[in-house]
Amino acid sequence: MPQHARTRAGASAPIRAAAALALLLMPVSASSQELEPGAYWPLPIGLNIVTVANSFNWGDLAFDPSAPIDEASAVIDTTAFAFTRTFGLAGRLANAGVMLPVIGGHLEGLYLGEPAEVSRFGLGDPRLRLAINLYGAPAVTPQAFTPYRQRGILGVSVTVAPPLGQYDSTKLINLGNHRWSVKPEIGVSHAFDRWVVEAMAGVWLFTDNADFLGGRTREQDPIAATQLHVTFRFKPTMWLAADANYFTGGQTTIGGKQNLDLQRNSRIGATFSSAVSRRHAIRISVSRGAVTTIGADFTSVAAGYNYAWTR
Repeated sequence: MPQHARTRAGASAPIRAAAALALLLMPVSASSQELEPGAYWPLPIGLNIVTVANSFNWGDLAFDPSAPIDEASAVIDTTAFAFTRTFGLAGRLANAGVMLPVIGGHLEGLYLGEPAEVSRFGLGDPRLRLAINLYGAPAVTPQAFTPYRQRGILGVSVTVAPPLGQYDSTKLINLGNHRWSVKPEIGVSHAFDRWVVEAMAGVWLFTDNADFLGGRTREQDPIAATQLHVTFRFKPTMWLAADANYFTGGQTTIGGKQNLDLQRNSRIGATFSSAVSRRHAIRISVSRGAVTTIGADFTSVAAGYNYAWTR
């Protein structure tokens, strides 16, 4: 083999290896459960990652006690399409991503004592996310990334959900929220040989929906959200994480009347990720409600496929 051919082949090997590692860090979905291990793990710059994921959720719904809705349950299926790119920003690793969810759901229960059900299918609100690691993850090329060893990491991000999902003000149940949502977040992690411990804390902030059912205005208080993950890495391209979260807040006011729907909810679950080749990887997660006061007491099963390439 000519020397220049060997050089190109040798240079491409760490790039393919880095792409395989990057695949393992893409979330299965962007569902409201927000259990996302690896969200701030290091990646090389110049990677493009496409994700297709499906999340199947079923369980009970808990509403404001004063609402005329009882024995409510739902089955919701979400398919998410996402794209993420990593790059350098002020010498630090950063990434930007966009996610578009397609949602199908069926809800049923008793409304004013009478059986009722409704189905919906269409686009939910997309999500845009920008993240940067402030400590412990410099911006490096795939070639320089191969010998990198993760230790302590500090990162921040902001997620924005614009009101572009399917919405009809004449209906109570919608796939879009008809308002802007913004979530600033901070994340920390530390690697101990094969173990990684990470935690995130953020808060969802909401604008008002001025065109809620009946022409009323719906307001919602911020929701504080935390996550904790403990991950064991069998090898660089395969890991298993135990996941938990807790979120509180989100009390709503509709037409000037405050509802009794303050959320104090928690979920637990597990996530498995493995590369199947240098450019392809799969990710599977399972979670369930541990504590639910108001909202969805769901069991969720999700599976995703990732494909990565450089520049």
